Parts: sequence; structure tokens; C-alpha cells
Amino acid sequence: MKYRLGIDVGGTNTDAVILDDQLNVIESTKSHTTKDIETGIYRSMKTVIDQSGIDPAKITHAMLGTTQCTNAIVERKNLARVGVIRLGYPASVSILPYTAWPQDMVGILSGKYRILHGGSEYNGESITPFNEDELRDLLKKWQGEVDAIAVVGIFSSIKPEQEQRTEVIIKQLYGQTFPVSLSSTIGSIGLIERENATILNAALHKVIQKTANGFAQSLIHEGVKNAKTYLCQNDGTLMSIEYARQYPILTIGSGPTNSIRGAAYLAGAKNAVVLDIGGTTADLGVLVNGFPRESSIAVDVGGIRTNFRMPDIISIGLGGGSLVKEDKDGKITIGPESVGYQIEEKALVFGGDTLTTTDIAVRLGQAKVGNSKNVAGISLEFAKKVESKIKEMIETAIDQMKTSGDDVDLILVGGGSIIAPERLAGVRSIIQNPKGPVANAIGASIAQVSGDFEKLYSYEKIKREVALKDAQQFAEKQAVLAGASQETLELVDVNETPLAYAPGKTTKVRVKVVGKLI
Repeated sequence: MKYRLGIDVGGTNTDAVILDDQLNVIESTKSHTTKDIETGIYRSMKTVIDQSGIDPAKITHAMLGTTQCTNAIVERKNLARVGVIRLGYPASVSILPYTAWPQDMVGILSGKYRILHGGSEYNGESITPFNEDELRDLLKKWQGEVDAIAVVGIFSSIKPEQEQRTEVIIKQLYGQTFPVSLSSTIGSIGLIERENATILNAALHKVIQKTANGFAQSLIHEGVKNAKTYLCQNDGTLMSIEYARQYPILTIGSGPTNSIRGAAYLAGAKNAVVLDIGGTTADLGVLVNGFPRESSIAVDVGGIRTNFRMPDIISIGLGGGSLVKEDKDGKITIGPESVGYQIEEKALVFGGDTLTTTDIAVRLGQAKVGNSKNVAGISLEFAKKVESKIKEMIETAIDQMKTSGDDVDLILVGGGSIIAPERLAGVRSIIQNPKGPVANAIGASIAQVSGDFEKLYSYEKIKREVALKDAQQFAEKQAVLAGASQETLELVDVNETPLAYAPGKTTKVRVKVVGKLI
């Protein structure tokens, strides 16, 4: 028998599960997330292995979903010094790199940038000739002053060759292991947003190295010596540790997508709204053909506007540890403040002195945790008013996620799901599973590996079917690099967007394939 180990780190809890080779859940555990993150990972890993009684050497795959990259950007910690090279002089000098960035972030990343000759027009023609001597002179000045470099070419999504040549020269001068991020492999169309995403990817170099190394060491310490290791991506799929070292930005937003994938697996559903209630927030996403729906608009990450792929998620300040307050006029407020991982110390049902949504759920008989006698003094009238407010918050969020007025199926997961009402307006059915509280770790464990590719094609210069085949081949290459088995690759999504402002029937083609783990 072979096994999989899945771990997901949330703001309140770190969950771990072990699945057998038929993807049945053998054992699961939930423990509080620790300040240093790694201690919580190790604790959950050790607990779930010990409880299962399996031989750690029989674990063949280990997956980690983590918020460390997101936290590093939000908290401005452990980020690398980044040099930004934009290929597009003189066409793009009116808008400089780091435009509209928070100033504290610019200072942390060093703020070094240079706009060099190069770049392409939308039709692939060169803006100005690429100048290698100019690049080499700049790199000599930056020697020892940057930890990573972000390379961004105008319309490099059409012609990435200049970016690729820049990377070759950087590694010639700085060494083959020096981290270089190319915008043509990260963002979509839109120079500034793509540049921002590429800078963030470069800035996360140190964070992902520490995360990957710490995960590997924890596995070895517990005797998990034969497992292939993966990190979770934000589209609900996995990538190998080595691929993650190149593209750490793809881990941002992976927590909610793990829950969505886990919810889909537990419910046996492919199309539904997923509500994941944790200790601090409730995240809502949409399942489309078994995968999380992606956002169609630019997304802010830590105050920085980007256009790399992100899940379409709504987060509201409602969780099992959310504080419940009533003002002098009788108005009820819930969250966004939460007792978080301290719920077993501060909530009334556990002998604390703070009123939380969990206390209300216990008072109403929706949950049996802690000591119900501790909340007997809460009036039923007040508890029902709080329940009504919770219901209103959830229903409003569901309406925001819906694309039509029809009722939807709702899959309810997460450790805080005990606070959700039994009925919700606009919801046809509510689906729950006993393993719902660890859906995120299950999602990490059962995920496949994906490959994405996006490019502009002129359908007057290349036949549509040839363009689609070309894009699919590149997506398959990305999936294999990320750790997928070539023989199991499957095309799951093709998206074509005609660009009205560009001649020659120019169309943005995006292709996604998925495959099983090697």
C-alpha cells in the first residue's frame, strides 16, 4: 500500500491528512498554526503519521499548501532585493517601474530598475534593437547589490526571445543558480501589471527557498524519505518543489483553492459554490467543471496590482472565532476581529471571556463544543439576532459569486462551518461531509498537476487549429516541468479572446492541461 500526505497551512489552523492509493482518507488532524509556521507543519505531520500507524517510508507523495509567500508580501518580510530590467526604451519611459507601488515596499526591494533598448510591437516587430553591451554594463554596476532580477519586455508574450537572451547573459555574469524571473512566463497582457507580478515573483526567491527546504527537512525528520514533494498552486493543482522555486508567486491564493478542490472531492460535485469557513474568515469560490473559477480582472496582492492568474474568491470577516458585539442601539457587528487560534482560550464555551460566533452556535444548539453551560446566560433572542446577521453576511457573499438568479448548490466546509445557518436564500441544497473541516488538506492531497500557456496569435498568419495545437503543446510542456506524467495529460480548458484593437484577427489564446502525478 502506498500513501499520500497533504498539509495545508491556514491563518488559524494547520491541517494534515493521509490518503491511501485509492484516495481514501486514512487519518486527519487539525492543530493551531504557529507564529513560525514550520513548527505547526511539523506538529501536524507528526500527529497524523503517529495516529495512522503507517510506515512513513510508504508515503510516496507529500503536498504542502502554504500562505508563507502571501504573508511575506503583506508583512514585507524576508523579501529579496530585486533589480528590474524593462526592455522597451524609449517607448515606455513615461510610466516607470514601481509606479503606484507602496513606498515601503519599493524601499525593501531596493527600487533598482533600468529601461533598456528592446521590446516588441503587438505584431512582433522590434521597437528598438536589443543591446547586449548596454545590458552587460548595467549588470556589472548591479553586481552584489541585487538578490534576484525581474526581466520584462514589451509584448514579450508574443516574442519572448529578448527576455530569454537577457536571462542567458545574467547567468553568464552572475552564475547559473542566480534567480531570474521572466515576465513572459508569469503574467498576461498588460505591461505594468505583468511587470508587477514578475517583480513579486523575484522578490519571493528567499521565502520559497526557506519554505521548500523546511518542508523537505521536516519530511526527512519524520522518516518520509521516499516521497516526491509538491507545493499547491492557486488554480487548484500542484507543482513540483523545483518548479515552485522558479515560480513562487503561483502559491499565492492556494489556500482557498485547496478547499474548493477538497470540497469538490468530498461532495462528488463539479459545479457548485463552495463556502469555506475558517477561524477568522469565510472564503467563497465557484467550482466550474471541477476546478476553481479564475478571476477575470486584475488582482491586488499586498497593495500591488497584478495580472497573473488568481482564483475568483470573495473573503469576508466571518469565522468561528469572529468577535460578536452589540452597540448601545442594539446593532450587531460580527468580525473582522477574531480570536483566531486562541479560540480554546478566549471563547466563552471554553471558559474565556470573549463572545464569539462559536458561542452563538453552541447556544442555538447548532454545535456541541466546549461547555454549553458557559453560554446559557446568552438570551435566545440575542443569539437569533446574531444568527440572522451571519445569514445576511453569507447570503450577500453568495449573491456576489452567482452569475445568474438561479438557486445554487452550496458545499460547506471548514472548521468554522458550525456557525452557518441550516437554510440560506438563493441556495438549493447545502452539502456537508464529516471530513469537511480538513477539506483544504484533502484538496492538496488529491490535486493533479497543471500546465498553463497564453499567447497572442494572428489568425491571418497562422491557421486557428495550428495555433491551438501550438498552445496546447506549450501548456503540456509546462505541465511536465511542473511534475505531471506525459501519458496522463488532458486538455481541460481553451479560451480565445479576439483583440479588437489589433489587426490580422489577433486573438489571445489561453490553454490549460492537467495530468496525474509522476
